Amino acid sequence: MHELSLMSNLLADAAAAADGAPICALRVRVGPLSGVVVEALRFAFEALSPETCAAGARLDVEETAPAFHCPRCGADYETPIGAYQCPGCGAADGELRGGNELELVSIEVPDHV
Repeated sequence: MHELSLMSNLLADAAAAADGAPICALRVRVGPLSGVVVEALRFAFEALSPETCAAGARLDVEETAPAFHCPRCGADYETPIGAYQCPGCGAADGELRGGNELELVSIEVPDHV
């Protein structure tokens, strides 16, 4: 389960950004083409966070859809997995612009430490 090492890295990045402050929440963006299993990522957070400054924190996961840009008609579009044709012109050679991300979007720390 590579989600353990991914979450370990996310927690380390969050701790560095918090600069010693306790973390109340982490917001993570995960795309369906990233290869990350969201439930496994949540499990990894529950297993790893108690030993960090994110102990007791909330994990908010934003799941994205695959996003494409059509080079033929210029349309930007999101589509479900497996249905990658441009809704404007029907082309199937769109450029992937999103859906493969795993990003730490934000952290929440208390106002007063």
